[in-house]
Amino acid sequence: MEVLVIGAGLSGVTSAWYLAQAGCKVTVVDRQPGPGLETSFANGGQISVSHPEPWANPSAPATVLRWLGRADAPLLFRFRPDKAQWRWSLGFLRECLPRRTARNTAAIANLALYSQHCLRELRESTGLEYEAGSGGILHLFHTRKEIAQLPKKQRILQQFGIRSQILSRDEMVHIEPSLASIAPRLAGALHGIDDETGNAHLFCKALAQRCVEAGVRFMFDNTVQSFDFVRGQIHGVRIMDSYNRSGVLRADAFVLAAGSYSARIAQRIGEKLPIYPVKGYSITVPIRDLERAPHVSLTDESRRIVCSRLGNNIRVAGTAEINGFDLRPNPARSAALVAWLETHLPGISDTSRAEHWCGLRPATPSNVPIIGHSQIANLYFNTGHGTLGWTLACGSAKSLTDIMMGQHPGLDFPFRL
Repeated sequence: MEVLVIGAGLSGVTSAWYLAQAGCKVTVVDRQPGPGLETSFANGGQISVSHPEPWANPSAPATVLRWLGRADAPLLFRFRPDKAQWRWSLGFLRECLPRRTARNTAAIANLALYSQHCLRELRESTGLEYEAGSGGILHLFHTRKEIAQLPKKQRILQQFGIRSQILSRDEMVHIEPSLASIAPRLAGALHGIDDETGNAHLFCKALAQRCVEAGVRFMFDNTVQSFDFVRGQIHGVRIMDSYNRSGVLRADAFVLAAGSYSARIAQRIGEKLPIYPVKGYSITVPIRDLERAPHVSLTDESRRIVCSRLGNNIRVAGTAEINGFDLRPNPARSAALVAWLETHLPGISDTSRAEHWCGLRPATPSNVPIIGHSQIANLYFNTGHGTLGWTLACGSAKSLTDIMMGQHPGLDFPFRL
């Protein structure tokens, strides 16, 4: 079977890999000059199995209202005259209902565990190097009230087989000594024991090279223009390169893995995907003091900020800005990340040399990605992963490949079968 994958980020490259391993002849098309140059380029670096609870949960509406009007708020709505934004926002509120949150948490947890298993198998079989770390993630909490809620969170994780431990200040510092200076300001932590970290962009580049060696063809600097149909199925995709040269790519099956732009592309063929772009920010900062720099990834739960060590750099990422496809950086949001790093890990990095980045995450209201069949027989989706694209990448692609090969993934997840 010949397959055309639209998108060369984490979702597209992993899809290409597993499809090639299943014996398919695969072509990947992307508008960028290389793999992983949009959402996958500078994310937080966390493979966070221990945080399956979606942004849409019963506490979210009150939290969002409390943050309104703050330029540096962790979740910032910039309301626009955009019907898609309003539909998405109403869907988000609906997913905050307790039953829906529980269902979505279970789906994300199941896929996250499977995806971690797939990533480890892939890493062992290929020897990929991408600044991987396996020290887990420390979820930091500032108040006793938050700590009091941790046993309930831990019981939920245990139901899914996700290992964690609740830590006092001293136990937290024992695991990550770099937190000693701010320990008095913290109430404790939850340690996601089996979580990992890694440079998603390096992973994309390395896996894309393995894909090429396995016979996958990549066509960069090409934008999808339209689709050709024959008897209700897609017969080809019309593309245009950076020199305005056009052409048609034929295939037996097509995979849409174009991140936030998936909804726009799908709309051209009558598919309505509940995906809206959520802008996230990150800074990548050279480590000045390698001995004092953290070895365990950190998540500040109150600020929704994550921090990972990637080689000789610190990556701090976070915030969510719902402002359409506007990719203009907001200095206040980047400054909040710099301030967090200087406050929580003082002196370990050179923030004057910070590389600033922002990108669009393809979010569904539920945070549950869309994987499987479309209404068109030979079109498939692997998109809508929101903030969990790195966490869910390999499991999503492997599951999609199973579906396309006529097999059930064998996973409790709302796939489009």
